[in-house]
Amino acid sequence: MIYPEPMFRPMGDRALLVETGDRVDPSVNRKVRELFAALRQVPIEGVLDLVPAYRSLMIVFDPLKISLATLERQLLLLHESADPSELPQPKTIEVVVRYGGEEGPDLEWVARYHGITPEEVIRLHTGAVYQIYMIGFSPGFPYMGELPDGLITPRRETPRVKVAQGSVAIAQNQTGIYPVSSPGGWHILGRTSLCLFDAHQWPPTPLQMGDFVKFVAV
Repeated sequence: MIYPEPMFRPMGDRALLVETGDRVDPSVNRKVRELFAALRQVPIEGVLDLVPAYRSLMIVFDPLKISLATLERQLLLLHESADPSELPQPKTIEVVVRYGGEEGPDLEWVARYHGITPEEVIRLHTGAVYQIYMIGFSPGFPYMGELPDGLITPRRETPRVKVAQGSVAIAQNQTGIYPVSSPGGWHILGRTSLCLFDAHQWPPTPLQMGDFVKFVAV
């Protein structure tokens, strides 16, 4: 459900969590993106950082420059005047993936878990178009959903100490791509050579919140 008005949750004395709805849903996430875009177009003095997520926006502010009450009032005004048409047009990015083998060590396990073949896992994973709900965990990591019902899979019971850069993985009803080598508890289906984070470019990642991803098998 989308909240009629944003719900405010103070997070200490320097941050405010603004919730737009009560579930992970494209329409709720759109409200997050609308508020995020409005705050970037009409900055509020004293706001230091914005961290968008599935259904909320974390606002970090300087309490010496703006009070919590004033920030909440300005956010309500901004929410009322936000123009949904000003959201950037989402892109659809094709991501080429090498499935299975050393690059997709969990492909066969996922197939056995669902009682299907590895080829069917690949067909299901490449057959959907996924919305990027948020970027997080590590710089450039896209949280995308939702997986087809036949691929919804619990996280690994034991996370890996190291997951290779570019690994394409699934967990619960989400899919994602590890932008750098890091620990991880998702099931790895394959790997892409797409660079997901470059600190020397702007924006540093080719995938943005609100965009869509289509996986292509090679």
